[in-house]
Amino acid sequence: MIVVMKPQASEQSIHAITKYIKDNGLQVHLSQGEEVTIIGIVGDKSRLSTENLIIFKDVDRIVPVTESYKLASRTFHPESTTVKVGNTAIGPGSLTIMAGPCAVETQEQLLCIAKAVKASGATILRGGAYKPRTSPYSFQGLEEEGLRYMQEAKALTGLSTICEVVSLEAIEGAVKYVDMIQIGARNMQNFILLKEAGQSGLPVLLKRGLCATVDEWLNAAEYIIAEGNPNVVLCERGIRTFETATRNTLDLSAVPVLRSKTHLPVIVDPSHSTGSYKYVAPMAKAAVACDADGLMIEVHNDPAHALSDGPQSLTFEKFEKLTGELRPFCQLVKRSF
Repeated sequence: MIVVMKPQASEQSIHAITKYIKDNGLQVHLSQGEEVTIIGIVGDKSRLSTENLIIFKDVDRIVPVTESYKLASRTFHPESTTVKVGNTAIGPGSLTIMAGPCAVETQEQLLCIAKAVKASGATILRGGAYKPRTSPYSFQGLEEEGLRYMQEAKALTGLSTICEVVSLEAIEGAVKYVDMIQIGARNMQNFILLKEAGQSGLPVLLKRGLCATVDEWLNAAEYIIAEGNPNVVLCERGIRTFETATRNTLDLSAVPVLRSKTHLPVIVDPSHSTGSYKYVAPMAKAAVACDADGLMIEVHNDPAHALSDGPQSLTFEKFEKLTGELRPFCQLVKRSF
């Protein structure tokens, strides 16, 4: 449930009710807007009396929260969240572009790509050091060596960095080198990994699972936030349907649906969802038009010889062309880029 305070409620009143809630063994999530303060209550509500809560000074009303995810819910947190990743802010008013190779292959390759994507407007460098692949014989990533290259790329370009993690050991390695960690689609409901990500101290990009509903996705985000880490960004990357013309089906309706359900930022990955460079540009434009907070795009210096996901990677020229074409769409939704 949430306690909605009256406009301009006093700090003394807010403190009194939060103390009462904590004294009864429940957790408090405080959301203070310009005029109204909302106090979210997490835990066994049977310990509290609604009648006792409503008589506190400056309490306006008590509202039950029916969603199983509480901390991720917009009911708990009406204001949209902005997540800081290094020098980049992901959230309202701006379009964040994460770009780079699916897999870090060599130091030379990564530094070359980092300089190119920054020149075209990206502010976060993506690169996979740990690669959960469908086939056990596919390239699995350079692991910590790849992370060191990510750190070097940041030092060279000033780009913030993000890398997928697949285990506790991967998280322990990533926190030493990158600014944000990613939980991939295959691990969206790896609840142990989600808890570890919540304790990592880094912002987390949570990709939607291949067959996950929006509510299942938000409950996965709840696992991270419940560990004390509110810096979660959701990434729509396509879901599995009967259609085979693209690798997955990009569910752009998820963006406005999430906007109504959660305060967390939402970005879109048109590369993994379509599986073909031919479709990345139009789906990226559509994502911006439906008010996504950012894009994750795969870019490679030589897609034909990429060790992972070459067919969906943009060349430098195609990426530069796309970012230029995105500007009118950003203006349409009042975002800067």
